[in-house]
Amino acid sequence: MMEFSDRPVRDLWRIFKIMAEFVEGFEELGSIGPAVSMFGSARTNPGEKYYPLAEETAYEIAKAGFAVITGGGGGVMEAANKGAARAGGKSVGLNIELPMEQIPNEYQNISLSFRYFFIRKVMFLKYAHGFVVLPGGYGTMDELFESLVLIQTFKQASFPIILMASDYWKGLIDWVKEVMLKKHEYISPEDLDVFTIVDDPKEAARIIVDFKEGEGVGGFKMPNHTRRT
Repeated sequence: MMEFSDRPVRDLWRIFKIMAEFVEGFEELGSIGPAVSMFGSARTNPGEKYYPLAEETAYEIAKAGFAVITGGGGGVMEAANKGAARAGGKSVGLNIELPMEQIPNEYQNISLSFRYFFIRKVMFLKYAHGFVVLPGGYGTMDELFESLVLIQTFKQASFPIILMASDYWKGLIDWVKEVMLKKHEYISPEDLDVFTIVDDPKEAARIIVDFKEGEGVGGFKMPNHTRRT
């Protein structure tokens, strides 16, 4: 059993482990070029409709010249890596060590492994020119809302956040509009302009390409499809 007096030493060594993970991530991802991070449930099966949607979206994004970054696991992550690899693009997996072992999918051609969730999340954000969020659970929602907060508070340069599959997101977005915005005014109307709801993989890729081409060309504004009913 660890003595209390040993804790500062253990914490000090943990700092070095954290630094090492950051250094490895920066070294591996710093040269991949423009990239898009894609999120979604690991529980999505190949026979379900969101799997081919993720694969085709990643295919179109990679075909447009972007690396595709996922969490490296199964489900939507596997589909996205598969689509990127099929397009001949860079297919990146940021794998995480979990008590219930995550098995890296076979479609990654750049693979990193992280012990710490927060470092992995930094890597998703730091090298992304856009986020594509497919249906998922708590982890997916965590990534989505963190990215929204970073843009809302100007802690991250603005980039497209695309929610794929309007049927999945409609209830959540309706709640955000009716309860969070209208009833309580916990957000501002312009906070709805930072994401786009899309069903077509080609449209998702076009939005990201248009944003990238518009960087530095003064006042480029992402199209707002969030008010669809």
